[in-house]
Amino acid sequence: SGGRESARGMSSGVDGSAGCLGLLVLLCGLSRVFCIEVQVDSHVNGIVGQHVKLRCNFWSSSPISEYLTVDWTYRPHHGGPPQNIFHYQSIAFPVAGGAFGNRVTWEGDISLNDASIAVRDLRLNDNGTFTCSVKNPPDVQGNLPPTMLLVTEQAISFQLSTAMLLSIMVFAPSVLVVVLLLLRMLRKRRSSSMKYSVEVVNKVDRQRKRTWRERIYECCYRCSEDSGEE
Repeated sequence: SGGRESARGMSSGVDGSAGCLGLLVLLCGLSRVFCIEVQVDSHVNGIVGQHVKLRCNFWSSSPISEYLTVDWTYRPHHGGPPQNIFHYQSIAFPVAGGAFGNRVTWEGDISLNDASIAVRDLRLNDNGTFTCSVKNPPDVQGNLPPTMLLVTEQAISFQLSTAMLLSIMVFAPSVLVVVLLLLRMLRKRRSSSMKYSVEVVNKVDRQRKRTWRERIYECCYRCSEDSGEE
């Protein structure tokens, strides 16, 4: 009997969820009533002490009116109930106090379908899930995609950025070619200097040999002259 009651409870829960989903689809399918589509960044990284932008772009079939509202909520990564941290209706209404105090600022532009905010002076306790909810009657809120914020301390170790990596990839071959050309020039200069030294040595040797020959010839000539006089 207990198993049957549990099965009935599960069945009723599934039926209730299906009923809510069906009601939402029915509302979105009614005349002049549509679901607002919201697009956010699923993951955002930040560094302690800096600021980060939480993007939220929306699409509504109805013209934007003064009744459009934007609500940002935050749920800590360790769990707990969601906290309302920002409200917008014609003007921005930051929520004073709480986990963020006055560190949340409006970065959106409703005319451009932008409902983004920024969080300044990031802290490690800011890690968690942020949700952007946009309502523009008669359109109703459709999806509520979350944004996971991960705040870390700035690393001391040197990290190569994308621009630096691209610069290295572009200039490294050129530097390598220049180095090879310089080595080749130095090698040619060294070989030419060695060749010149060899030529100088050979020339000196030839001069020395010629000088001894001349001396021998001179001695022979003198000896012949002396014998002729006698």
